[in-house]
Amino acid sequence: MSDIEKIVLAEDNSTLSLLLKFRLEKEGYKLLTAEDGKKAIEQIEEHKPDLILTDIMMPFISGLEVISHVRNKLDMQIPIIVFSSAGQEEIVLKAFNLGANDFMSKPFSPNELVIRIKRLLQ
Repeated sequence: MSDIEKIVLAEDNSTLSLLLKFRLEKEGYKLLTAEDGKKAIEQIEEHKPDLILTDIMMPFISGLEVISHVRNKLDMQIPIIVFSSAGQEEIVLKAFNLGANDFMSKPFSPNELVIRIKRLLQ
């Protein structure tokens, strides 16, 4: 694939967003950021990314609702990695049941995230 792979990042923590944008663009990905689930859905519908990274707890629309929208309304099977500081098993299981491909608990290593992204985009 000659195109640069696009990733939508839905994260309301601006510091983490900037860190991940810097790290993933250094790896050659194009990162589109959204500070809430509503903007994430707009980015996903407009740009048709290769992968989605979403926090679970966000303003307006949660990460779980983003997953549900992508899988059910848009019928897209692109990889989705979710993260949450609320390491509650129930939420994690719900994310997987909705169609998430991977889960990372915050705080996490950006290097580990890069490895997981590469694995899902192979």
